[in-house]
Amino acid sequence: MIKRVLWQGLVAGTVGGVVMTLGEKVEQKLTGRPDSHVPGRVLERLTGVPERPGKQPLPVNWSMHFGQAAALGVLRSVMAQAGLRGPVASAKFAVVRLTNDQILENATGVGAPPSTWPRKELVVDLLHKAVYAFTTGAVADALAARNGPGPGQCHAAIRPGRHSDVGPLPRGATYRWTP
Repeated sequence: MIKRVLWQGLVAGTVGGVVMTLGEKVEQKLTGRPDSHVPGRVLERLTGVPERPGKQPLPVNWSMHFGQAAALGVLRSVMAQAGLRGPVASAKFAVVRLTNDQILENATGVGAPPSTWPRKELVVDLLHKAVYAFTTGAVADALAARNGPGPGQCHAAIRPGRHSDVGPLPRGATYRWTP
C-alpha cells in the first residue's frame, strides 16, 4: 500500500498544485496582485542557501510551491486509502494545507500570522488553498477508489455511524472486505 499511497499522492498533489497555480494566475490578471515570493524565501531559509532580495528566482519559488503541493498530496492519498474521501475529507485537508504553510512561513520568519493580514489577502489565500485541497482530494479519491473501499468505509458498511457495539474489522481483512 505504501508504494500506491506515494505515487498516487504525488500525482494528486501535483495536479492540485497545477490547478491552484492556474487559478492564481487568472486571479492575478483580474486583480493585478503581484506574484508571491514567499515560497522561495521559505525554501532559502530552510535549506540555508544565500537569500536574495526582491523577486526570487522562478525555479526556487516553484520548487517550494510544487514540492509542498506534491508532498502534502501524499497525506491526502493516505486519507483516501483509509476511506476518508469526499468533500468533507477535502475540507479537513484544506486546514492541513493552510497549517503547513503557516508553520513554515512563521517558523522561518518569512511570514506573519494570518490574523495580521489584510482581509483581502487572507480571502485570496484561503480560496487558492481550497482549490488545491479539493482538486488534490478529487484526484486522490478517484485513484484510491480504483482499489476499492478503504478500511473506514468497510467498517461503516457494517453499520453506518459510530456505535460502541460494532467492533473493528477482522485483522487482515481491512481491504477487500464486504459485509
